[in-house]
Amino acid sequence: MKRFQLMTAAAAASLIAAGPAFAGAYTEGPADPVVITPAPVVTQTGNWTGFYAGGSLGYGNLDFAESDDALTYGVHAGYDYDFGTFVMGGEAEYMARDMWENNAADSTRLKARFGYDMGETMVYGVAGGSMIDDQWGYNVGFGAEHMLTSNWSVGAEYLYENISDYNDTQTDLTGNTVAARVNYRF
Repeated sequence: MKRFQLMTAAAAASLIAAGPAFAGAYTEGPADPVVITPAPVVTQTGNWTGFYAGGSLGYGNLDFAESDDALTYGVHAGYDYDFGTFVMGGEAEYMARDMWENNAADSTRLKARFGYDMGETMVYGVAGGSMIDDQWGYNVGFGAEHMLTSNWSVGAEYLYENISDYNDTQTDLTGNTVAARVNYRF
């Protein structure tokens, strides 16, 4: 009987010790949290608002009685205002040409710029007036500019000029210019 009591006591002790392991049903632990990575935010880092001045170097031609092609170089200054994705501004430019047969080598240009802000790059169109030998005409063109730093930008521009009835000859003086540009933005 002692043996039976010992076995019963051992069994009871085993059940008491193992009781918490058998208590309740199996439940899963909390699920791992779902981490949602936000979409990258695209921001425009360029701000085109402000004054700028710079220089240009390029190649151009003038067509009058004959066509003259030559190196072009100039200086310009202007102001742009950045509306977010749209940029509007104005520019004054003096362009010299290394061509002297037509006595119409230099031009002064007043241009309105209308651009699309793509951040550090802007593409734009221009339209305005050109003066060659004290005669006014028009100019139209397009260009692109890229910010290297917050103050320095580089770009390229194409411009077409037309002076109607140049020197009362019933002939138009036309010109095309392609120029590389460097600007300092204030």
